Amino acid sequence: MQEICGRIHSLESFGTLDGPGVRFVVFLQGCPLRCRYCHNPDTQPFGGGREVTVSELMRQIESCRNFIRSGGVTLSGGEPLAQPEFARELLTRCRAAGFHTALDTSGAYALSHSRSVIEAADLLLLDIKAFDPELCRRLTGADNSNALATLDDCEAKGKPVWIRHVLVPGYTLELSQLQELAAFLARFRCVERVELLPFHRMAEFKWRQLGVEDPLAGIPEPTAAEVKTAEEIFTAAGLTAVV
Repeated sequence: MQEICGRIHSLESFGTLDGPGVRFVVFLQGCPLRCRYCHNPDTQPFGGGREVTVSELMRQIESCRNFIRSGGVTLSGGEPLAQPEFARELLTRCRAAGFHTALDTSGAYALSHSRSVIEAADLLLLDIKAFDPELCRRLTGADNSNALATLDDCEAKGKPVWIRHVLVPGYTLELSQLQELAAFLARFRCVERVELLPFHRMAEFKWRQLGVEDPLAGIPEPTAAEVKTAEEIFTAAGLTAVV
């Protein structure tokens, strides 16, 4: 039987930011979106990274079993759903080996393409780039219709979801935008928490290395007061907000 291969950007064997507990994080290479605030722009090109087999990754994951016993394995990127066969096989084998699995995705692909991969994960980390579809298109190059359809599907099937939302001054860090998103998410029983991620400038050097002008050059990082206000909006809607 031929091994399933995929392209990865990098690995993190002691991740604490991508799902519950300590996790082995696989950053897959390639993404269909072009988020203006992307903090890993080097993961975007589909031809980058390096090719690995699922078995090779499983050996590395197994070697970290004692460290990730309280956590599990997370597929991130890039966009894992850009490599559905590879992502599904890796998630399936991780679950069979007893690891908790999480899939970090923008939900950029239609469910016809992504459903079987999502079903192979224990937890979905779903990035809602912007609630307004036109703003989402301006920020990422695509609207949010597939992401919202993914959330609807998770609600129907009882799939646990953690929402991730980046707070960008002048874009998503606007009271009306935040209030509309919070009211929308409050309807979903599958949403266990909302992670509010303040925009940061740590990717500036990556844009320079790529020879690309930073799309959000000059945009400041949110103040502590702005982040606190955003957190209070989601908490007031009955959601568990995490900054």
